[in-house]
Amino acid sequence: MRFKLPEIPPPKLITALRNYNLLPAIVFMPTRRRCDEAALEVAADRAQRTDPDKERRRQELFEEYLAANPEIKTHKHRKIVMRAGVAAHHAGHIPAWKLLVEKMMSAGLLDAIFATSTVAAGVDFPARTVVVTNADIRGNDGWRSLNASELQQMTGRAGRRGKDNVGFVVLAPSNFQNPPKVAELLKSAPDPLNSQFRATYTSLLNLLDAFKGFAQVRDIAERSFAFRETSAQVARLEKHSEKREKAILKKLAGNEFGFDLETARAFERLTATRLRLQEKAPHDRIELRLNWLRENVVPGRVVTKGNTKRYFLVLNVFGDKVVAMREDGSGATLSMSHLGRVFSKIYKLSESTLDEAFDDIHENRNPLLEEPKISKLGIDRDAAIELLSAQIDRLLPDGLSDDARRRGFQLLWETWDDAEFLQKNARDVEILRSEIWLPFERRARVLDHFGYLDFAAEKVTERGKWLADLRVDRPLLVGEALRHGLFDNLEPKHVAALTAALAADSDRNFGELYLSDPILDLVTRFEDIIYEVSGVEWKNGVDPSEEINLSAAAAAEHWADGLPWEELVFHTKAEEGDLVRLLSRTGEALMQIAQLRHSNPDAAFLASRTADLILREPIR
Repeated sequence: MRFKLPEIPPPKLITALRNYNLLPAIVFMPTRRRCDEAALEVAADRAQRTDPDKERRRQELFEEYLAANPEIKTHKHRKIVMRAGVAAHHAGHIPAWKLLVEKMMSAGLLDAIFATSTVAAGVDFPARTVVVTNADIRGNDGWRSLNASELQQMTGRAGRRGKDNVGFVVLAPSNFQNPPKVAELLKSAPDPLNSQFRATYTSLLNLLDAFKGFAQVRDIAERSFAFRETSAQVARLEKHSEKREKAILKKLAGNEFGFDLETARAFERLTATRLRLQEKAPHDRIELRLNWLRENVVPGRVVTKGNTKRYFLVLNVFGDKVVAMREDGSGATLSMSHLGRVFSKIYKLSESTLDEAFDDIHENRNPLLEEPKISKLGIDRDAAIELLSAQIDRLLPDGLSDDARRRGFQLLWETWDDAEFLQKNARDVEILRSEIWLPFERRARVLDHFGYLDFAAEKVTERGKWLADLRVDRPLLVGEALRHGLFDNLEPKHVAALTAALAADSDRNFGELYLSDPILDLVTRFEDIIYEVSGVEWKNGVDPSEEINLSAAAAAEHWADGLPWEELVFHTKAEEGDLVRLLSRTGEALMQIAQLRHSNPDAAFLASRTADLILREPIR
């Protein structure tokens, strides 16, 4: 249940904590804005007690720190911290200011800081008390409840080492407070760790270049922490298989016929197939046709859904699931049993043949694959049963008496259930492993299309080797921009704009500064590259990259062109911390491109010059 209680005003909260000797405190607030407002409200409250000695020491520390960090001189919260001994701390402030706040808190010069929950994971503040004002947190996808690890990180800040025997946690009332939920989370086990290992273009290129083959890359992926749950499932299935194999070997131990594990598995496969054929009558067209579809629906063939004229190009087949592409380029997943017509030609899956596949259908250049007649299927079934029976007979040694043959088959039938389990288990294991490998395979096909690796040869090309060295967001887009010469003959401010558009979060707004005409022309050229890359990614089942951020491009262009920091902050209306993060990421990406001196010397030189312009004070 939630308690709809009014929030305690920050000045009253700090006064109450002081009266109970619970300062210094970290007060976790829901938003950056609320942190700033709370600090301002406490500073404006004349009833708050001040300590002249601490105020003098805060001023001394500020002056000492100012010499190396002149950007903090005009910080809007300077007077709040100096006079009231409270501060806001969140990602919206510049790093130099946050570091000063941290130094003051560590020195015992602050009574409280108002912080967002993210500070709990990154900074070690010495505080006697932690105040939790709400049981919700704002994430990338909106508001959600705190999880156990987040709350435990927050409350774990309570208690100063060497000063407090215990730390205190206070749940302050608010519209979003939930004491029972908080109590439950405090007693809960920490949330499972989530690996950040992902199937990315650069990780694939680096792994393939290091291990020289997809099999080795697949093995590395299967053993990674990211796929621990899937790998654990595979391990459990394989352990069950080992037990069944031992059971079969125990039954076959010392047999007079020379049967081994492979004999038992072959017997199961042959007899299971024969039983299925015998159980199905010739008129059972559904199963017969489904078997025919399984044999003939392969990547590169065009099929229809039912008897409609909706055509699909098959990209991949997983069991009875068919991953295909429509004529408009969008993806689709079809059930094998829902397919209608199958056309005979098999196309190589490349950009140049995709349109050709559908054009051939409409211009009658791709005939239908002939389906076997039902009577023919019945005849084939009888012949198949005879062939399977002959293969089963060959599993026994020649020259056995009838009695010996009966004993031999009896022994093999005793292993049948275990062998069937092994067969089904093997299929389940392969499906699980394909879930791990499939994201890598899809990206490998995209990279093959653009020439960064050779899919058939399973090796990284020379072009792919320099792309693998780029530790940037959206490396494929950066690589294609370099390959198409977008960095040629640009001014540094234009390079800064293009790089920032890629480095920024797509949903972050950096105001309405205008983009120059050269940048607008450059963006138009770049959007053509994005469209091509996104199309190839979509066709191969890879989620296309997010849109580029033009407001970030404008901010970076003006900053690289010499706009003073105060004016950049004023015109973008962005928080200083967000601007620092944008320009730092832009500078880091430029330094990565600057390392490509051998493969892209002109772009590397230009990126180096631009990085120097971007990474000036207060950006470090």
